[in-house]
Amino acid sequence: MAKKLTEMTMDELWRLFPIALTRHQACWEAWYREEKAALVTAFLGLPVTCISHIGSTAVKTIWAKPIVDILAEVSPGCDRVKLKERLQASGYLCMSESESRISFNKGYTEHGFAEKVYHLHIRNLGDNDELYFRDYLVENPEIARQYERLKLTLWKRYEHDRDGYTGAKADFVQRYTKKARECYAGRYDL
Repeated sequence: MAKKLTEMTMDELWRLFPIALTRHQACWEAWYREEKAALVTAFLGLPVTCISHIGSTAVKTIWAKPIVDILAEVSPGCDRVKLKERLQASGYLCMSESESRISFNKGYTEHGFAEKVYHLHIRNLGDNDELYFRDYLVENPEIARQYERLKLTLWKRYEHDRDGYTGAKADFVQRYTKKARECYAGRYDL
């Protein structure tokens, strides 16, 4: 009998859910639209102001982990307890929570990844650096290729260390997010 995800060590989780990169898949956009529609229903009556496709699956020219990242921005005063309850009822697992951010995963099973896998990032309104980074990669293909090369270089080294993989990309992401915020100042201000 397989262990429940909540009973697994971090090492067991990283082995079950390794970093895997693949060429862009056209289905990712459809998966995002389908999940966004489900989220809109789950968020009814809650002050969710914007739902966006982020991460490398939103950049059609580069390899990515086959995990669709979604950013949902919430207004101040959002009932986080109700939000979590609704997302958990929709099949999401709460992975981490702080005062200003909540991260959820969907599509992780005791046997590995499901066909469709999502990371949902709940953030306060305006905490949306990922939108700027995404747009910069889409609008600057050479920078996107550099990011892809970096990810491909890191892939096997960090195949079973998601935190290490993310950390090794951090300088690149921060550098180009800063440039994007300068270039697109106010693009996502409401």
